[in-house]
Parts: sequence; C-alpha cells; structure tokens
Amino acid sequence: MPAMSAPDTVYAAVEEATKQSYIRALKILPPDLKEALLRAQASETDPTGKGFLDIMVENIAVAERDENLVCQDTGTVVFWLEIGEDCPLNLARVTAAVKKGTERATLEHPLRPNAVHPVTRKNTLTNTGRHLPAMHYEFVPGSDLKLNCLPKGSGSENMSFLKMFIPADGVGAVTRFVLECIVDAGPKPCPPTIVGVGLGGTADLCAALAKKAVLRPLGTHSDDPVIAAIEDELYAAANQLGIGPMGLGGSTTVLGVHIEYAHTHITQNPVAVNLQCWAARRSSAVITPEGEATYGF
Repeated sequence: MPAMSAPDTVYAAVEEATKQSYIRALKILPPDLKEALLRAQASETDPTGKGFLDIMVENIAVAERDENLVCQDTGTVVFWLEIGEDCPLNLARVTAAVKKGTERATLEHPLRPNAVHPVTRKNTLTNTGRHLPAMHYEFVPGSDLKLNCLPKGSGSENMSFLKMFIPADGVGAVTRFVLECIVDAGPKPCPPTIVGVGLGGTADLCAALAKKAVLRPLGTHSDDPVIAAIEDELYAAANQLGIGPMGLGGSTTVLGVHIEYAHTHITQNPVAVNLQCWAARRSSAVITPEGEATYGF
C-alpha cells in the first residue's frame, strides 16, 4: 500500500457515505430485486402467494413515495469494503469512519437500534458495538473505496446454516443440504428469499462467502460454469417446494440462488447457507481519493 496521506475531509466523506448508504438501503430497493418481484407477481398462480406478492410490490412503492423504511427491522449492519490497490486511505481510519457513520444514521435518522450484548442484552442504541458493524475487506484494482452495505434482518439471519461435508459425500449431499435448509427455514425468513451459498474454504470463510453471495444482483451467475449449473439446478428445485411467498404456498419460494466458492482442504467440503428476505436490502457508495461519493447498488 502507498503512504497514507489522505486529508481528514476524505474520512469525513467515508463517514457520510456510510450514513447515507445505510439509510438508502433501508428505503430504496435495488432495481434487479424490484424487477424479480414483478416477474414473480406476473407468473405466480397461487392466489394466496400472488396476494402477498401484490402487497410486497405495493410496500416498495409506498416506502419510496413516502421516503419511509421498507421494513421496520433495520438489521445487523454488514459492510463489504472493496479497496483499490492504490487507494490512499488508512484502513484503520476507514473502519472508524464506517462505525461512526453507522452510529450517525441510527441516531440522526433515527433508526431502530438492534445491537445488544449477547449475554446481558443491553442495547448500545447505535447499531454498533463490539465487532459491529461487521466488516469484510477485499482488494481490487483501482484507487477508489467501495462500501457495500447489507442490513441483515433477524428473521433471515437466524436462518443461517453450516455443515462440514467430506468429499465422499459428493455434490448431491451439498444440493440436498441447501434444499433442506430452505425447507427447515419455511416462512421464517419471509420468502421469497435470495439463497446465498458458501462452498469450500474453511468454516468461517464459507459462512462469509454465503453472506457475500447475497450481495450479488439477481440474474447474475457464478463465473465458474460448474458452479453456475448448480445455481440453476437449486433455483429450479427450490421453486418446486411449494413454500411460496411468506411460506403460505405458491411457486415463488426463492428469487435466486447465488453460490460463492473457495478452494478447500482435500479432506473437507464445507457448505454454508445464508438466506435473505424478500426485501433484499443493499446499497453501495464509491468514494474517490478526493472524497467524492457516488451511490448505487
């Protein structure tokens, strides 16, 4: 990394971009998600399922019209940071700015505070705390910093699964496990869901990859054709389960299945599943070395 000499104004821009990204994610859903819901609304034949899809589409429209939250659960805040190889920012200061921006969004909007001590359950009232917001980092070409904000509601995050398979179990065991997780979750993650799957790596890396998979736009596939074929197989199978919107029946159980994979040990094959609710909230901000921010998804 080059010498860290960015002015304080750039870190202030990161803080503000964090605040705005968190709020935007809660109010404005990505175009790919809205399009997927409209397709599901048009194709769903189950009357109850279609009724709930109608409500979801209306919910989005009302939230955008009134500049209100799509869902009252403001989530556990997760950030994926894409750091340009030539980015001149100090990552310790970036981390502090992201945490401060999350606090400001919670207090200044205001948003419902969810972050509590795991034993005493004392609420910090800022949606931040020890190791929160959760942050993941990866390095990419360029000099910009990209913040990907993923507020993860409890209903869907509680439906997270991990299993350590061995190679002899085969690919069939992997696909069965993913489908079993969807069945076990039932209505709890507010389907139709986006199914994030982590495959390979270690237990912790696999779980992180499942979360990263949820961030991918709907309609995209893995760049590995073998993995992409499994995504398609699971998508088709999941929508034959009959769980349907909000778990009350129908042909729209999932909006997408995304798999992120890593190479793993010769004697293991971990699989993680992270479900995302129908209101698949995400937002992004790209901050240049000069502190200019551009917002997107």
